Amino acid sequence: MRKTISIVLLLTWFMVAEVAKADFVFGEPNNLGTTVNSESYDDSASISADGLELYFLSERPGGQGEADIWVTRRTTIDGAWGTPVNLGSTINISSYDAGPCISSDGLSLYFTSFLPGGQGEDDLWVTMRTTVSDPWGPPVNLGSTVNCPTWDYDPSISADELELYFTSNRPGGHGGTDIWVAKRATTDDPWSEPVNIGPVVNTAIYSQSPSISADGLAIFFESNRSGGVGNSDIWMTMRATTVDPWQEPVNLGPPVNSTGYEKMPDISADGRTLYFGSNRSGGVSKWDLWQAPIIPIVDLNGDGIVDAADMCIVVDNWGTDNKLCDIGPMPWGDGIVDVQDLIVLAEHLFEEFPLAEPIE
Repeated sequence: MRKTISIVLLLTWFMVAEVAKADFVFGEPNNLGTTVNSESYDDSASISADGLELYFLSERPGGQGEADIWVTRRTTIDGAWGTPVNLGSTINISSYDAGPCISSDGLSLYFTSFLPGGQGEDDLWVTMRTTVSDPWGPPVNLGSTVNCPTWDYDPSISADELELYFTSNRPGGHGGTDIWVAKRATTDDPWSEPVNIGPVVNTAIYSQSPSISADGLAIFFESNRSGGVGNSDIWMTMRATTVDPWQEPVNLGPPVNSTGYEKMPDISADGRTLYFGSNRSGGVSKWDLWQAPIIPIVDLNGDGIVDAADMCIVVDNWGTDNKLCDIGPMPWGDGIVDVQDLIVLAEHLFEEFPLAEPIE
């Protein structure tokens, strides 16, 4: 296989291909099934970086309170999910615990709770463990710098744990609830005063439940702003680098969004799967957890097959920021056409693809 790829790469230097617009598409969403979803309300998923643990909110029987955080596990990323387990009374209380977000190393779990000792109506908390096999420790409130006297919920921690995105209705916002971010220089430093991420993303209505991608270049979030498909949709905003401003959000459209409610998105560490809650038809109950694959458009010239002509396009645009060819390591690229894009292309070499409309 390596020899074949090398030959194809060599041929691309001598070929010319017609360039067509490409990006990525979402596959048809799949319900996570009756093992994970219950006849009660299930929502707010957070997938671990290795894809083997899925934390989520559920109102199913057997919990500690009104809504609890549960976890389901699997032994391989292609394996079936196991029976969900309640995180227990160390984390869950008699009222409401929600919005789990597992850190990239699997050792910190950020969440929303009405635990006593908080700063407001609901607060952001974190619990830690020494290894992924150890139990979770006592929750720690993120303090008065991060939490305010009103609502702070649905945290999303960056891969390096230096940026914490969350929802708040604190003063200084642009709508009913906005997305804010607190930062710190190192994981040993305190969090800075949260900053509103601005009116490009936040609107006069509401924007909430952010999920920051592992590369820090995309945020998936929930909003009922104009231009959506249903009552509440999932949107995406991007930035060129981690120090650039967030761009105008794009509605994910069908098949991710339906005429009902889609909410609380969570993007996998490899950027290839989007988890979310929905009340769309075909679920186990009224509110279920779903997942949708994110597929890079690797047929760059649109002729229906990934071959030497597509590799030629990548090579011709080497070192540029041409969005057509920037398909790796995440489906939305990293701002430069390089070996990461060739790796993604090689994974699909000689595969045939139907034509599809990209996410702009």
